[in-house]
Amino acid sequence: RREGTARWSSAAKASAVKISEKASREKILTLESMNPQVKAVEYAVRGPIVLKAGEIEKEGIKKPFTEVIKANIGDAHAMGQRPITFLRQVVALCTYPNLLDSPSFPEDAKKRARRILQGCGGNSLGSYSASQGINCIREDVASYIERRDGGVPADPDNIYLTTGASDGIATILKILVSGGGKSRTGVMIPIPQYPLYSAVISELDAIQVNYYLDEENCWALDVNELRRSLNEAKAYCNPKVLCIINPGNPTGQVQNRKCIEDVIHFAWEEKLFLLADEVYQDNVYSEGCQFHSFKKILYEMGPEYYNTVELASFHSTSKGYMGECGYRGGYMEVINLHPEIKGQLVKLLSVRLCPPVSGQAAMDIVVNPPVPGEESYSQFIKEKESVLNNLAKKAKLTEDMFNKVPGVHCNPLQGAMYAFPRIFIPSKAIEEAKAHKMAPDMFYCMKLLEETGICVVPGSGFGQREGSYHFRMTILPPVEKLKILLEKVKDFHIKFLGKYA
Repeated sequence: RREGTARWSSAAKASAVKISEKASREKILTLESMNPQVKAVEYAVRGPIVLKAGEIEKEGIKKPFTEVIKANIGDAHAMGQRPITFLRQVVALCTYPNLLDSPSFPEDAKKRARRILQGCGGNSLGSYSASQGINCIREDVASYIERRDGGVPADPDNIYLTTGASDGIATILKILVSGGGKSRTGVMIPIPQYPLYSAVISELDAIQVNYYLDEENCWALDVNELRRSLNEAKAYCNPKVLCIINPGNPTGQVQNRKCIEDVIHFAWEEKLFLLADEVYQDNVYSEGCQFHSFKKILYEMGPEYYNTVELASFHSTSKGYMGECGYRGGYMEVINLHPEIKGQLVKLLSVRLCPPVSGQAAMDIVVNPPVPGEESYSQFIKEKESVLNNLAKKAKLTEDMFNKVPGVHCNPLQGAMYAFPRIFIPSKAIEEAKAHKMAPDMFYCMKLLEETGICVVPGSGFGQREGSYHFRMTILPPVEKLKILLEKVKDFHIKFLGKYA
């Protein structure tokens, strides 16, 4: 064998010499030969600013700050939020069933874990589930939706468990996009938007149709703007999907009942498929604001709407009070889907086999938490309310502190977990940004990172009206750290104006 190896080695060397003598072999996959739709994808939340932040950390911080604060992404646990005990107990029991005999775990957690495990092949989280998700978890999701919506019926057959909400959104869009040229599918998205939408639209080579939220009116959605956007888009595509994010990301607005009714009527009238991204449904802070699901309002508008408007709505374990981003748990409910399309949807989902089963278990606890009378209830409620009350305080603190800074304006943070303040950038700074081939708010955010260690995302990554500049920042850091962060942004902004104004 040793002889054979030596012979192979000398043959390989001879071959390598021949190759080096010729022109080196060209790569099959290059920027020119790759899928152009993938090249067109941009995702600002993990874009150039975040790469730069990573470089600063890697090189070792030799700057006028001691740490990089990544306020670019809504990752609650990374920012120090503690996990909800009950959720982790159930997932732990499901992951290691030997713990079911342990007296350290409460009976209500064991009961849920046993139920989930009975729904798994071989009573193990390590088995594949059905492509649509574990049946008993889909039943729990349907019961949760019925409770949330005051008795509006929900059918487990319309529930699809997903790998976070993002997976569901991308899957539905994949089925919806068709046609070529002027008949190519147009997808209406809010501006500012969460960059998942523009990224998936690019990847599918669909047509992005922007409608603008009204910044002067606390980022409200105006149906007249929807109509303007739709009518203009009809000249170059076939708009057939309307995406709504409520509560808003990055803008944090919470839509009132009247607005949702108007949007539903518009979708019904214009024959649009509605996508309702409702992952922040637990994150509502402002007095007088309340979360209304599109499904509930649709039902209350009567059978003419409820039996015809096609609606997909999405939820996730990643936001709310749970913040369990890493489990990648989520669900979508799709109503009024053509029966033949249901088969197509399940087929598409089956290609990725199933969502992570541990994420499905985590989703189950979100929709099936402890109830009054169960032993874990008081601790669960205490932890949940603590997280949400904290977020409400931080939303108010952020809004108040930003609005004390000259050249910064921040609308009320009614919901979600971000601030999207408008910043004044002087013309001298705009010129310098152009010289660096950067958008002005990208230039601003780079300077902020390099001088303070604070990593935020420029508004240009989400979309904004021409000539206006913003950045998105999460409000998730602990209160004391958030105060320091906001003070640093204030000092930086004043210094920035002093240098460029």
